[in-house]
Amino acid sequence: MDIQKEALLMHEKLKGKLDVTSKIPLDSRKALSLAYTPGVAEPCRHIAKNKEDVYKYTWKGNTVAVVSDGSAVLGLGNIGPEAALPVMEGKAAIFKEFAGINAVPIVLAKQDVESTIATVRNIAPGFGGINLEDFKAPHCFEIEAGLQDLGIPVMHDDQHGTAVVVLAGLINALKVVKKDMSNIKVVVNGAGAAGIAVITLLMHEGVQGKNVFMCDSKGIIYAGREDLSTNVHKKKIADLTNTGHKRGTLADAIPGTDVFIGVSVKGALSIAMAKNMAKGAIVFAMANPDPEILPADAKNAGIAVIATGRSDFPNQVNNSLGFPGIFRGALDCRATRITTEMKVAASHALAGLIKKPTAEEILPYTLDKSVVPTVAEAVKKAWKQ
Repeated sequence: MDIQKEALLMHEKLKGKLDVTSKIPLDSRKALSLAYTPGVAEPCRHIAKNKEDVYKYTWKGNTVAVVSDGSAVLGLGNIGPEAALPVMEGKAAIFKEFAGINAVPIVLAKQDVESTIATVRNIAPGFGGINLEDFKAPHCFEIEAGLQDLGIPVMHDDQHGTAVVVLAGLINALKVVKKDMSNIKVVVNGAGAAGIAVITLLMHEGVQGKNVFMCDSKGIIYAGREDLSTNVHKKKIADLTNTGHKRGTLADAIPGTDVFIGVSVKGALSIAMAKNMAKGAIVFAMANPDPEILPADAKNAGIAVIATGRSDFPNQVNNSLGFPGIFRGALDCRATRITTEMKVAASHALAGLIKKPTAEEILPYTLDKSVVPTVAEAVKKAWKQ
C-alpha cells in the first residue's frame, strides 16, 4: 500500500489527528468544584484585576493558534478551509509532540485580509502565539504585518519557517563546497511568500543583491519589469536584486549559479540547466511532493549538495525543523513578536547541530530530540539581546 492510501485510511479511522484532554480527572464532587463552579470563579477574579494573570492561571502561555484560510495549501493551491484542516491538525500535532506546545487548528471561511486580521485579533486573548499557515500571497504579507501589534508572537510559517531552515542548510552546504556567503550567485525559482522570505533572510546574512536572481512564471524579475508595478512585494525584491537588470527565463539565469533554491513546481530545473551551474553547486529543490529536479538527476549533472523537501531523500528541508523551536523559545521568554535576529539565531543553532557537515548531511532530522531545545534557547537569547 502506498503512503497516500495509507494516510487516507489512517485519517478516516481516527477521524483526524487530535483530541482535547483534561489535565485533571473530573471524578469527584471536589474535583468538579475546583475545576469548574464554584472554584473557577477565583482565578477569574484575579485575571479581571490583572490581565497578566491569564498567563498564571490558564493555558494561554503555552498555546498557539494555527490559522489558515486554505488559500495556498501545500502544492495543492486554493482548496479551501475544510480541505486545509488536515494540514492544520498535522501542524498542531507537531507542535505538541516536539515542543510540548498546545496548538489549536482554526480554519477561516472568508479569504479576505481585513476579515482575517479582525478574526485573529478577536481570538488572540486566548492564545500565547499565532502561527499563520497556507495563506496565499500577497494576502499573507498584509495579514502578518497587520497583526504585529498584538503583543504576542505572530509568524507566517510558510515564509519564515522555510527561510530559517533554508539558511541553516545553506550555512552547512557552503562549508561542504568551501564557498562564502558573500560571493555566491543565487537563483530562487518561485516568487511567492517562501521565495521572497528566503531571499530577504539570505541577504541579511551577507548574500549580495547583485548576485541574486529571482524567477517567477514569466522569467527573471528585474527593476522596471512592467507587470511588477502592481505587486509591491515582487517590486521590492526587484529593486534589491539583479542589479544588472538581466532578463530572460530561468534557463538564462542559471549558468554559473552556485545555489539554486526551488520553491516552485515539479521539473522546473532540467538536467541541462543543472549542468550549466558552477562547480561545487548546491541545489535545494523543495517543491512537494515532486521536486524541481530529482536528486539522482542532479547528482548525475554534477551538483555537489542536493536537498529536497521530502523525507525519503537525504537533506530534508522541512519547516518542522524550525517552527516548534522558534515558538517554544518565543513563548518561554514571553516575546511580543518574532524578530529577524531570532530567526537568524534559529538558523545558526540548527546548522550548529551538524558538527561535520557532508554532502549527505547538512541538516538534522526532524525526529532529532535536540532540535527544539537548541533552537528555543537560541531564540530566547536573541530576544533578550
